[in-house]
Amino acid sequence: MLTPPWSVRIEDGAPLSLVTMIRGHAWILPDGGRPVRIVPGDAALLRGPEHYTLADEPGRPVRVVVHPGQRCTTPQGRDLAEAMRLGVRSWGDEGGDTVMLSGTYQVDSEVSRRLLRLLPPVLTHTTDAADAPLVELLTRQLAREEPGQELILDRLLDLLLMSVLRSWLSAADMPVAGWYHAQHDPVVGPALRLLHADPAYPWTVVDLAARVGISRAALARRFTALLGEGPMTYLTSLRLDLAADLLRAGDATVAAVARQVGYGSAFALSTAFKRVRGMSPQEHRAQGARVSSTTQKRLPSGSASTTYAS
Repeated sequence: MLTPPWSVRIEDGAPLSLVTMIRGHAWILPDGGRPVRIVPGDAALLRGPEHYTLADEPGRPVRVVVHPGQRCTTPQGRDLAEAMRLGVRSWGDEGGDTVMLSGTYQVDSEVSRRLLRLLPPVLTHTTDAADAPLVELLTRQLAREEPGQELILDRLLDLLLMSVLRSWLSAADMPVAGWYHAQHDPVVGPALRLLHADPAYPWTVVDLAARVGISRAALARRFTALLGEGPMTYLTSLRLDLAADLLRAGDATVAAVARQVGYGSAFALSTAFKRVRGMSPQEHRAQGARVSSTTQKRLPSGSASTTYAS
């Protein structure tokens, strides 16, 4: 709950945040981006790690700064955690006129980032009648403190997130919606499922076309039309994303990871990895270890933090 005039600076660096307006209105002010106004019934996805400001009106002086780990301070650095705590998962001013629900997601998978990279910095969505019971249930569940409550809130937040994403991807005029529509295409959809089911298989366009039951030329043409790249280019990107996740998830050797994602040797994987990502697999793993060490100190555990600012 917040009472005008108010302005909250978000500097937590979260890869993805979801804000749903319950009462009042708010302006989303991305750094260097176009201001967006949201009202009750609107949900907004904000792609990080860029910073942004939420305010009742543009131009308001920043009153609160939200740092990594959901630590809240004044712009001068004075801690506000206790001063603005209203109860279980609630934060702000007592009796405030503005009420929002918010949640942040920590994206650890390179495969998940394939979707994240498609998103605009700010994506707004007006919830429909099908979403209304979900938002109402989420609002009611916030103040409850029972066994398994965090899990329930996580899943409700996930459902709302998926509703926003599905609505956006289904829009006919979306230039990036080819990735979404391709999954349901009678030709490209089965090809994608084959590649994802067994990326390590030594696929060729000829093999893939035969399995789908179409000519090589027709598959290549349809695949490129929907996804903007050919089947083998897509497969290379998928394999390298999977390799990136495997390298950071455990201590498997580069050679072992190479075999899991379809490369014949550690050298072959290293060459492709450096060509596309600009660093070797070992450098990628070391970088991930450094980020993980820092993240463990400053971010909530889990893929989605159910920290709701109301």
